[in-house]
Amino acid sequence: MNAVFESREDPGKKASAAFAALVHIALAALLIYGIRWQTRSPEAVEVELVRAVPAPSAAAVVAPPLPQPQPAPPPKIEPKPEPKVEPKPAPPKPDIALKEKEKPKPKPEPKPEPKPKPEPKPQHDKASQQLMADVMKREQQQIEARKAEHELAQLKATQAASARSKAAADYIGKIKGKIKGNIVLPPDIQGNPEAIFDVVQLRSGEILSVKLRKSSGHDAYDKAVERAILKSSPLPTPEQGDLFSRGLELKFRPLED
Repeated sequence: MNAVFESREDPGKKASAAFAALVHIALAALLIYGIRWQTRSPEAVEVELVRAVPAPSAAAVVAPPLPQPQPAPPPKIEPKPEPKVEPKPAPPKPDIALKEKEKPKPKPEPKPEPKPKPEPKPQHDKASQQLMADVMKREQQQIEARKAEHELAQLKATQAASARSKAAADYIGKIKGKIKGNIVLPPDIQGNPEAIFDVVQLRSGEILSVKLRKSSGHDAYDKAVERAILKSSPLPTPEQGDLFSRGLELKFRPLED
């Protein structure tokens, strides 16, 4: 086959082979120069011989990238030497004399507070004493006078009440006396039963109404007293106008004086 391939070579084969050899030499030089920048050995490059092709232009040949320099290792940091600890000086021994001086002084005892002196009593002369005695005497006289006035007023009130009560009793006695004069006792009444009537009158004594409040238990006697009351109108009027009462409560017994 080599004989056949050689018989078919074109006339420009020698020029192409020469140019290819130059390219290989340039590549070998670049590889050798790159070994200086790398620590590890480059990988093996396999070259395969193929049919020669037209040589590429110089612009088409791209140089391989240059290897980047590796960063320098960081500097070692040496540890700082530890400072030497100097021993503390021993404290000085206390002086016995200073200790005796530093003893606490005894506290002074508190002095007793002086007792307050009693205030001198004012001395009254005879004139002031006499004046005070006169004032007290007048006050006592006024108290006794007020007491006497109060007792007199009570006595007058009692007398007035007694006189009013007597006058009221006389007024009611006159009314009952007039009514009794008009009562006609029934013949069959027994004992001394009591009948109570409510009477309403005018100031002139005229009777407006008569009502039996409590029966005596004897109907004939109750009716006889009611008739007598109506017959006694007008009733006697009181001598004192303040004794008049519009409503009267009148009690009657057959054997009453």
